[in-house]
Amino acid sequence: MEVVHGRPLRRVGVTRTEIAAQAGVSKMTVYNHFGSKEDLFADVIGDALEQALGATAEETSRQLEADDDIREVLIATARGWVRGIAQDDVLRLRTLIAAETRRFPSLGRAWREQGPERFAEPLGAALHAAPDLEIPDLEVAIIQFYALVLYPHVVHSTYGDRLPPDLTERLIERGVDMFLAYYRAS
Repeated sequence: MEVVHGRPLRRVGVTRTEIAAQAGVSKMTVYNHFGSKEDLFADVIGDALEQALGATAEETSRQLEADDDIREVLIATARGWVRGIAQDDVLRLRTLIAAETRRFPSLGRAWREQGPERFAEPLGAALHAAPDLEIPDLEVAIIQFYALVLYPHVVHSTYGDRLPPDLTERLIERGVDMFLAYYRAS
């Protein structure tokens, strides 16, 4: 099934027969491996986000354990997120998911769980452990951090734009600085 996982399907109306043919397996294999097309698509989402963000997640965890400079950790994490999420294939997949989430809510859940939410726990632990930060609502803080450093890329990609590297870097560094300034303990 690696052929299917490595290549996001181009249209939602694809049949299991077409999926099986593209993967070079029987239709029954597709039925046996995935309970539904929705399960198949959720698996594709998981694979795509693992390829895009897996190394960043591992590196973030290592940095959070080894580095006391929360600013540098947040900048490195944001750079990894942007590098992973701002890939053309990942952004196209996100657009497809956004269009189909009303019909298939589990696709949106799969995106959140394998994308932004997979960083929430280690990021929350690092923010909580930072001695000079005071964060009364960690859930809100994490969403605010995403909004400052990652969401501009997602929003611009929706309209076919890609932010230039120098603007990306400024958004990341200034976003981290804004975030830390807001949550610095007084």
